[in-house]
Amino acid sequence: MDVFFKKYGLTLAFLAFLAASPQAQESALPVKPAPAAGAATAGAPAARAAAAAAAIGDSLPRSFRQIKLGMGLDELKAALAADDIFAFRGDRDVSLLSNPDQALIETTGFSFVRRAFFQLRGGKLFMMAFDLDAGRVDHYSVFSALVADYGEPSSLDPRESVWLSENTRVSLERPLTVKYLDRIVFDELTSSSRVKESRDAVLRKEFLDGF
Repeated sequence: MDVFFKKYGLTLAFLAFLAASPQAQESALPVKPAPAAGAATAGAPAARAAAAAAAIGDSLPRSFRQIKLGMGLDELKAALAADDIFAFRGDRDVSLLSNPDQALIETTGFSFVRRAFFQLRGGKLFMMAFDLDAGRVDHYSVFSALVADYGEPSSLDPRESVWLSENTRVSLERPLTVKYLDRIVFDELTSSSRVKESRDAVLRKEFLDGF
């Protein structure tokens, strides 16, 4: 499993796990130790997330097969065209977003992968997401496999489970999507969005005050 994981990355690793017998899956899941005394409480989600990220370090994967976070558009297109798990149609699957600095590739997949999305910023891949076939695999089995590899998620809510390392964010989103993100770029985009929302709120208030 270790060699398989290093070669193909997170998604294929948990798919191989799911293909095993129920007995093999049960034996593969680790026994989770009891929480240490003085562990973070439910009232400190930020502290829990930071502690989880520190524990994971840089161990979260940044690649799937030959596709890696940080690669350029031409390199990504070549990797998709060469991989028979994707039905990539070339430039027909590439879209330029409203932000001229960003591009999106959306393509269909085969077997466990139903659709795949790849977003670039500044010409570099910072997000890849894989919608899985719910007829072949279920949410709980994927979650269990991720926990087996990376421990409990850094954050958990009804919409998504998130694992964080210093540079990478991996999430399992409902209904059944696995997403890889470059955490540095993601945090920058999140911060920019919040600044814009604050500015829009001020402009809205100024407009309403004019009546």
